[in-house]
Amino acid sequence: MPHGATGFPERSFGAVKITTAMVSSPLRRLLEDRVTQLLADAEAAAGESRDRAVRECADRLNQSVRRLRQAENLPELGLTLVDASAAFATGAALFLIGDGGARLDHIRGIEAEEVPARFEIPLASAPAFAGTIETRDPVTAAAVPGEISQAVADLLGHTPDVRISLVPIVAGDAVPGILYAWGSVEQSALELLAQVAAASWARLEEPPPLPASATPLITIAPASEPAPPPISTSWETLSLEEQQIHLRAQRFARVQVAEMRLFEAEAVQTGRSQRDLYETLGKSIDASRKQFHEKFFAICPSMVDYLHLELVRTLAHDDAELLGPDYPGPLV
Repeated sequence: MPHGATGFPERSFGAVKITTAMVSSPLRRLLEDRVTQLLADAEAAAGESRDRAVRECADRLNQSVRRLRQAENLPELGLTLVDASAAFATGAALFLIGDGGARLDHIRGIEAEEVPARFEIPLASAPAFAGTIETRDPVTAAAVPGEISQAVADLLGHTPDVRISLVPIVAGDAVPGILYAWGSVEQSALELLAQVAAASWARLEEPPPLPASATPLITIAPASEPAPPPISTSWETLSLEEQQIHLRAQRFARVQVAEMRLFEAEAVQTGRSQRDLYETLGKSIDASRKQFHEKFFAICPSMVDYLHLELVRTLAHDDAELLGPDYPGPLV
């Protein structure tokens, strides 16, 4: 046992140091026991605080997802998305994309009087915005004028050391909006919110039909069998009713997978790491497959298994093998 400057043995408990010169042996043992209990209580309190923070975060996400799905129009959806995102970043804004530019729709994190009535930038002046639209993937960049445009940097007062996140709102085949966040950002939460918002966006504003040159629809076969050649029916030859069914099926698939990512995040991470998502998410996947088949395959002969495609793209990061050996494959 180490000795202090007095030559007496000493013992440390965190920031508390006790020496035999301070207390008698029975009292020292009592004090040691008490300090040990205090340290254990402090650790337990810290654990409870972490658990409480996790629960509060999950509750905020749950409420935000519910509000996004209940939005009745696009303005309400945009406002809800920015309000929800501001809880997971220092500041957040929604830019609407169109006609070669990005127009500010809603913003949180700066004083309202600092925001002009109409603020718009050309995409050519903001490579980070253009890159997000082109790749349809989130982009993290430095808040320098060469990436986000001088106008955005001036409006938000960004310095080059600020990190910003751009998350695309991918609705159907278009990117009608970009979620812009800066400062202390919870990237995973923002991506989930953007994905749920995208599904609602597609519901509120139907995307236009694919052009005549679009790839024909195909019939998806089980993974163990070779895929059949494309069928002769392409998008433009489908009836308007069938097109609407396909669009609803796409939205259904996106929402189902987004909810798995949100409410079963731990199971998703475990499934990816073990390369067996079906093992950890089998109950949810089977329930979604059953609903998809009943809602869409039963009424539309040209239906494609959009749920399978979304599982591969979003949950398995475009690696179908991550779904695991027991995954039953696409619906036919």
